[in-house]
Amino acid sequence: MDLSFILNEFAEDRDSYFRSVAPPIVQTSNFAFKTIDELRHSLEDEYSNWLYSRGLNPTVEILRKKLAALDGAEDCLVFNSGAAAIFAAVLANVKSGDHIVSVREPYSWALRMFNGILPRFNVSVTYIDGRDIANFEKATQANTTLYYLESPNSWTYELQDLTAVTKLAKQRNIITICDNSYCTPLFQRPIELGVDLVLQSATKYIGGHSDAVAGVLCGSSDIIRRIFASEYLNIGSGIQPFNAWLLIRGLRTLPARLERITRTTQAVLQYLQQHPLVESVLYPLDPSFPQYQLAKQQMKNAGGLLTFVLRAGNMETIEHFCESLKHILIAVSWGGYESLIMPRCASLQPGAFDAANTSHRMLRLYVGLEEADYITGDLDQAFEQIRLKS
Repeated sequence: MDLSFILNEFAEDRDSYFRSVAPPIVQTSNFAFKTIDELRHSLEDEYSNWLYSRGLNPTVEILRKKLAALDGAEDCLVFNSGAAAIFAAVLANVKSGDHIVSVREPYSWALRMFNGILPRFNVSVTYIDGRDIANFEKATQANTTLYYLESPNSWTYELQDLTAVTKLAKQRNIITICDNSYCTPLFQRPIELGVDLVLQSATKYIGGHSDAVAGVLCGSSDIIRRIFASEYLNIGSGIQPFNAWLLIRGLRTLPARLERITRTTQAVLQYLQQHPLVESVLYPLDPSFPQYQLAKQQMKNAGGLLTFVLRAGNMETIEHFCESLKHILIAVSWGGYESLIMPRCASLQPGAFDAANTSHRMLRLYVGLEEADYITGDLDQAFEQIRLKS
C-alpha cells in the first residue's frame, strides 16, 4: 500500500462526515441503539460494533487502520501511553510459571513490570545481551513463552538480529514483542522480519508535536482481538478521541519531519564527532557504530536520536553543560519539533557518579526541526561555558 495513500486517504470515508478534509473528533463516551437486538449483538461482540469509547471509537478506528497499514500488520490497538501498550502486550502472553527472555536494560516501564509486578504472579525474567543470538538460545527455558526486544534501544542503540531471533522463537513456539519506538514503521518494519507484536510510543515521532501521549501495538488479527477482549478493555487504557485526532494530524507530516530531522542529525553528528570535548558518539547508521552492518540491513534510516560521551571529570561539569544550553531543552522523550537533551547522570545521586564509567558521562541528544546551525551553535556556546569554567 502506498505511503501517501495510507497517510492521506486510507480508512477515511469523507462522505460519511460531510466531505470534511480532516476527520471529525467523535467526542462521545457512548453509542445509542435503535433496537434491543442491536444492543444485544454489540454486547456480545464489542470488537465489531460501536458500544462504548473505552473500546472502539470512530476517530480511533481511522488511526488504528492507518497505523496497522504502516507496520504491515493485520490489526492494531492504540493505548493512552507506550507503557500501557507494553503492559497489555506482555500480560496477554504470560501466565503463572512462565519465563521471559528480555534484552538487558529495556525501557524503564518494561523493566519495572518485569522486576516489580510479574514476580508477584510467579513470572520470571532473564536479561541478556541481545546482540548475540546465542544468548537467546542459552537463556531459553522449557517454560519460556516470550522474547522481549528493543531494536535499537533508546540510549546505546543496541540491535538484535530480528530475523534470527524470530526464527528461533518460532521453532520453540515463543511469542516475540519488539519495541520499535526508535525507528517508527517508516524506518523499520519488524513484522516483515517475523516479529509477532510490534509496539511503539506514538508520543514521539507519530504525534510529532509534544502534545499527545499514546502507545501503539500491532500484530495479527487473532492476537490483537484477544488482547482487545481482555487486557485492553479490562485495563481501560485505550486512547481518547481527541488524542487520536492529534496523532492522525501528526501522521500527515511524518515523512517530511523524519526526512528533515534525519538530514539535520547528520550535520549535528559530524559536529559532535570533531569536537575536542566529545569522547565518542553513538548513532546506529554511522560507520563507527559497532553494529553498523546490521543496522543497514534492518533499518532504512535512524532519525534524530544520538548519544555522545562528554569528556568530564565530574557530574557538575555535565550538569553545567546542560544548564548552559539556551535553546535545547532538558527533558525526557524525543520525536517532537524541539531539540532535547538528557544526561544519564540525571538518574544518579551525586555520590554515585564515576567518571571512569563511560555510561555516566553519556548525554542523549534529540535533534528536532530547528536549523542545524541553530542546534550546533547552542551546543558550541555550552561547550565554551564548561571550557571556561575548567
